[in-house]
Parts: sequence; C-alpha cells; structure tokens
Amino acid sequence: MTNSNSIRIMISGGGTGGHIFPAIAIASKIKEMQPDADILFVGALGKMEMEKVPRAGFPITGLPVSAFHRRLTLKNLLSPYRLTTSLIKARNVIRKFKPGLVIGTGGFASGPVLRVATRRGIPAMIQEQNSFPGITNRLVAPKVSLICVAYPGMEKYFLADKLRLTGNPVRTGLLLPPERKTSSLAAFGLTPDRPVILVFGGSQGARTLNLSVAAQIPRLAQEPVQLIWQTGTAFQSEAVLKVQEAGASNVRVLDFIYNMDEAYSASSLVVCRSGAMTLSELALLAKPSILVPLPTAAEDHQTKNARVYANAGAALLVPDQEAQKNLVDTMLQLAANQEELNLMGEKVSAFAKPDATHTIASLALSLVTHHSSLITNY
Repeated sequence: MTNSNSIRIMISGGGTGGHIFPAIAIASKIKEMQPDADILFVGALGKMEMEKVPRAGFPITGLPVSAFHRRLTLKNLLSPYRLTTSLIKARNVIRKFKPGLVIGTGGFASGPVLRVATRRGIPAMIQEQNSFPGITNRLVAPKVSLICVAYPGMEKYFLADKLRLTGNPVRTGLLLPPERKTSSLAAFGLTPDRPVILVFGGSQGARTLNLSVAAQIPRLAQEPVQLIWQTGTAFQSEAVLKVQEAGASNVRVLDFIYNMDEAYSASSLVVCRSGAMTLSELALLAKPSILVPLPTAAEDHQTKNARVYANAGAALLVPDQEAQKNLVDTMLQLAANQEELNLMGEKVSAFAKPDATHTIASLALSLVTHHSSLITNY
C-alpha cells in the first residue's frame, strides 16, 4: 500500500478523453519530477478512465456517480442515490489513501472527491481545459486552492486570486522538427508539391465532417490538394468506396491515425472539432485550422472554445449545421491561400503554452502537505 513518508496525490477526472488525458499527463509529469510520489486516480465506474488510466500505468478506483441528464429520463431517479454512495466511497478512499493533495480535471467523478477533500481541509486544485468551465468545476471552485486554466478572462467564472493561466497539458512527442515533413508526407504516400488537408473528428470520427467530405469526393479528386481523412471505423468502408468510385488518388482514408505526429507534420491545414485538447495541440504546433464545433457538447462549450480562436484570427469557424454546404469550399479556399495560412499559424501559436504540464505539476507539488493528521477524524 502507500508509503507513509511519500507524497500522496489523488487525481480525479474522466468521462471523456478531454478530462482523462490531461490528468494522465499531469500525473506522469509529477512522477517524472518526484519519482517517489504515490498517485491514485478516482474515476466513474463504467467510463473510459477505468481502462485508459491503468493502461498508462496508474492505479484507479471507481465511483458509481453518473451524469444528470438534461432531458426527462428515469435514469435521473438514480442520480441522488449514486451521488450519496459516491460521496461515502470518496470519503472512505480519501481516509485510506490520506492524500496530501487532490487534483480534479473535470467530469462527474471529480465532484464527490473534491467536495470531501475540501471539507476535510485537504489542499485541492482543479485544471479547467475549456473557455467555458464545466459544471463540476464551477461547483467546487470556491473551495479549492488553485485553478489552472487555458484561456484568459476566466475571472468571469472563478475567483481571480485563485487563477493560474497555465495552458492545457498536451500529448508529448507531437511536435516534429521541420526537416521531418518530407518523411511524414511519405508515411502517407503524399508529395510535397500540393497542400495537405488533415480532416479528423476524434477516435470515432465525426459524422458531420465525414458526410461533408464524402459528398464532395468527386470534386476533391480534381482539386490540387491532398487529403488525410480520418473517418472512424463505422464510416471507413463508405469513405473508401467513395474514393475508389471517384478515382481520388489524392485522398488517404484511415479509420484511426496512430501516427498523429506525422499527420500534423504533413498537413498544411487541419479541419476538426474544437475540443479543448485539440485546440491546445493546434496552438502548440502552430497549425491553421477550420473548426466545426460539436453542437451537442455539454453547454455548447466547443462553440465557445472555437469562438476564442476565431475572434483572434487563429482559426475559421464553420457551424455544424452549415458544414455540408460550406465546409469543402472553405477548405479549398483557405488551402490555396498560403499567406492566410501563414498568418493564421502565427496567430494560433500565441495560444500555445508548451510548458503547461510542467507548470501544473510544479504548482501541484508546491501545494502538497505531508501532514496526514489533516484527515484523521472523518
């Protein structure tokens, strides 16, 4: 079990990759900086963190907490019971592990953990990825010690003296040197004489992006561009058929892109959704983009994220409902305008925080207390 003399940190967050992967990045950096740190994750039972976190090499325990559905559903009748059960389990886990710090990255599991921790006087911090904070982070923010954010102007939602503009932790190894572009193009069977447009919609693809591109494959086959198109598994066979029928030798269809470093390196323009972590990657890599926010994202936070970039001239925003009509036209016009691509790349790089993970881990370690007596009488 735990070493009573080690630094003990509990990290809670999940439900989506946008909460899980920042948490894993922070944990990995803390272990790099403080190898004897003892780290325990707390997630939601049945959610993706219960598989992703152990794969990253960290232990995790699950709470039965669940989302409160915005539409009328019988599932909401179970929410109070699951919340109460989760608070009891969070209390027991904290009592047993005795963390010197609790970190929340958003998602429903982090609510009970942070609530119990702050009521017991345990130092706590949250990391908010989006320009519009999630409901869990908004609820627990008044009680935590620090709030790490990725966007300026978050004083609208949080106390200013708790804020630290750190940026979002991003995947390591994505930034390849310029001289790798030739080999990156070759990895996809592409050439350097025409611009490359990278289209992706997350690991499962994005239906709107897929339909928008698929309808225009015969046209794209005739245009002086190249396409890396990540469709997700469900749409791949249809996309391959469209490409074959049109003889579109300039289009590469993949169900999933494992070598995202090379995909980014090869691309002149990126077309994607506007999740917070994707936007942080675009900023770090100085990639011009066309953003098509997912309209069903909680509280429409993807549109709010995208507007921050679009208002700064760092990206173009195409609403989901307009994509099938306008997306391909916008793609082709922007891909042909190298001056605009260069300018957009410069503007998006202003959002980059390459040291975000190190900064957040350093702040976390500065908050850690070794005094387990804080949590002896629950």
